[in-house]
Amino acid sequence: MPLLQWSTPDLTLTFALDDDGPVRLIGVREASQPDGGETDPSQPLVEVSAVGHGLAASHSRQAGTSLGQKLRYVRHEETDAMLRIIQEEPNTGLRVTSVFEARAGVRAWSEASMSGTGSLKLTFLSSLVVGLVSIDADLYSAANTWMAENRWSVQSLRSAALADIDRDPHHHVARSRQAVTSIGSWSTGERLPLGALIGRTTPYAIGWQIEHNGPWHYELGENERGGYLLLSGPTDQEHQWSVTLTAGRPFTTVPVSLVAGTDLDSVFGALTRQRRAIRHRRPIDDRMPVVFNDYMNTLMGDPTTEKLLPLIDAAAEVGADYFCIDAGWYADGDWWNTVGAWQPSTTRFPNGLAEVIDRIHSRGMVPGLWLEPEVIGVRSPLARELPDDSFLSRRGVRVAQSGRYLLDLRSTAARKHLDDTVDRLVGDFGVGFFKFDNNTTTGPGTDKDGRSLGHGLLEHNRALLSWLDGLHERHPELLIENCASGAMRMDYAMLSRLHLQSTSDQEHPLLYAPITAAAPTAVLPEQAGHWAYPISGSTEEEFVFALVNGIPGRLYLSGHLDRMTPSELDLVRSALAAHRVLLDELDSLVPAWPLGLPEWTDEWLALSLSGPNVSYLALWHRAPGPAAITLPVPRSTITPHFPTDTTGWTYTWTDENSLSITTDVPEPSARILRLSH
Repeated sequence: MPLLQWSTPDLTLTFALDDDGPVRLIGVREASQPDGGETDPSQPLVEVSAVGHGLAASHSRQAGTSLGQKLRYVRHEETDAMLRIIQEEPNTGLRVTSVFEARAGVRAWSEASMSGTGSLKLTFLSSLVVGLVSIDADLYSAANTWMAENRWSVQSLRSAALADIDRDPHHHVARSRQAVTSIGSWSTGERLPLGALIGRTTPYAIGWQIEHNGPWHYELGENERGGYLLLSGPTDQEHQWSVTLTAGRPFTTVPVSLVAGTDLDSVFGALTRQRRAIRHRRPIDDRMPVVFNDYMNTLMGDPTTEKLLPLIDAAAEVGADYFCIDAGWYADGDWWNTVGAWQPSTTRFPNGLAEVIDRIHSRGMVPGLWLEPEVIGVRSPLARELPDDSFLSRRGVRVAQSGRYLLDLRSTAARKHLDDTVDRLVGDFGVGFFKFDNNTTTGPGTDKDGRSLGHGLLEHNRALLSWLDGLHERHPELLIENCASGAMRMDYAMLSRLHLQSTSDQEHPLLYAPITAAAPTAVLPEQAGHWAYPISGSTEEEFVFALVNGIPGRLYLSGHLDRMTPSELDLVRSALAAHRVLLDELDSLVPAWPLGLPEWTDEWLALSLSGPNVSYLALWHRAPGPAAITLPVPRSTITPHFPTDTTGWTYTWTDENSLSITTDVPEPSARILRLSH
């Protein structure tokens, strides 16, 4: 059996190039690990189905397709940067090219075309399928919902879904699957598009993410010689997706990333390096400013000149770099179903929005605005002025959700409206930052122009990415935050392009702590916008706790700074100073979790962001009263980073790799330590 090995800086892949079967990916390991003598999983590299060409056996899995089993190796094209493996199915003329792009890990996708004059109506095409030597493994996956993001759990594949069937004498295996699926336009509205698999009896550890701002699917299952991990974008079965394939109409799947490690922390470290490698980072992204936003626990979507001017002055006094005016600046009263024109309110700003923007400029900050570009309220005049082609539709009727119509970014008129809006706000006010929100989901998609619902949505999702690319070309100094009711579209199709990710809309500091602690599983620390909204009049520990939530990422400052006492403002300044020290190194730090991935109700939470010479250890104790815990971290020199006052917490090394932490604070409290190696 001929083997093909191909490596990225961090990863080595081994393929079996069968003469009488499809190509199989049979080995995934860290590049630094020795050749382990890969076993021989039976899973094809590609799974593909079409109308008239379904499954080889009846089940609900996307694996086991008849076309996937009939694909045959044709050739491969290999460079240090890219590998392309070409297969064909001779009876239909289907050609599938599996593309692997070398980054830190590997980025992969599939390209389908027809070699002859025929056609196929595809109903599924995998982005990548990995053969597993064993399904005796633990699956780490995360639920995600509004105000409760990044909730990780672990389950045994064998006990959760893949029952161990008695194989003798006919060698049956379970036809069940462990499937994780996202629907609609909120790519992270219910689950995160990533996971990790850690072998129990066979030593392997792999991680993955699906890089799409719409529907996706992954599943794991068992087969005759081990198992499989399958990664894909939209499917017919899960998302009403299909597309007609001809010689002149090829199709490319959504990209996915694959990494390997030795344990859970090393897998997330590899995903962190991979995200940095695929990010389209521009010179302006190096700035990493501290942004003040007037929304969270502050104006809450009700800005006026009277309220904003003292906030602007206070934000400048504590050292913010950007000031973002959040929702409400464009309308009076209840604005939910009237949005779309994005013109400043004249009653909120009697002397014009320019008066407020000028104050931001005069205080040495860059102005920002909240914008929800992809919707038009059903009561907005623009709902009548824009042509029907501008909107997503089903059976000729506009999709309406929650009092909004949804723009179809494939439409020239829709894109012109958004281009004109952004260009006007940048030109008129010198806006250098937008918070792009997205609070309305599309449902299954649009069937305009005879597309399947899922394919219409896929084209719209890709058109949105193209529109964002165009904005960056026209406005290279513009920073854009990615927000969708907090983190409901926290994927690396969006985040490879955008500067900052709002990690939640959670308003309670105690509940924000596990979101902050778990965020680096899904988003780069240098992109993770954690709200820090200290509340004037709260206890000092409550005040510090709210600030600690923001420091191990991108501190996203809010709160009534204009109402705070001098001692409270001193704490805010101290937190920003501590944060700026971390910012200098943030884009090189790698996350780890000394207490394991945080759970929603944990009393203790710990997140480490580590570099070669220094680590920052964020600690939260969320229960009242004295407590103690021991963390497995290497002995280092400890410096209290924030707050610098050590009152209430003590730190003792019990051996070379154990740090004992004790708190006698009578209420929940949090600290950031700096560990010098």
